[in-house]
Amino acid sequence: SALSFQVLLKSDAPTGDVLLDETLRHIKATESAETVQTWIELLTGETWNPFKLQYQLRNVRERIAKALVEKGILTTEKQNFLLFDMTTHPISNATEKQRLVKKLQESMLERWVNDPHRMDRRTLALLVLAHSSDVLENVLASLADDKYDVAMNRTKDLLDMDPEVEAAKAKGTEMIWAVLAAFNK
Repeated sequence: SALSFQVLLKSDAPTGDVLLDETLRHIKATESAETVQTWIELLTGETWNPFKLQYQLRNVRERIAKALVEKGILTTEKQNFLLFDMTTHPISNATEKQRLVKKLQESMLERWVNDPHRMDRRTLALLVLAHSSDVLENVLASLADDKYDVAMNRTKDLLDMDPEVEAAKAKGTEMIWAVLAAFNK
């Protein structure tokens, strides 16, 4: 089943991204292959398994935010919430956000292929992650009502597909379907 897919390392060549490279080192260091579900829990810091704590990534959200600040996509601000200050990271590069929103909207409308296996892998992964992060509806919210309905129906049909069946048919997208299965669990 897609939930029991094990992550096997094909290459440990550096990617140039600090978090991805650290993840590769963790995957390489594991004694036995772990499942997609286990890696999601480890890499998001959502497991307390004492035998696997050495494979957890530390401060993931903060590190991702810092990288996006360095790329000029986010900025850093302090916001006061009554008794305490909190660091927030509002968007400073709206153009990049709009590019991604437009890409997802078009993939569900003008560039709709009606077959996830013919869809661009990065776009499919982005759809799955946007859905799993509960931001997909916001992405489509700026569409006119008729287009919004079409895009939402297509999105629902796509995300309601059985990840087990689709992973079995997949050519290079097995991991995306396994991630969807893990988030749908």
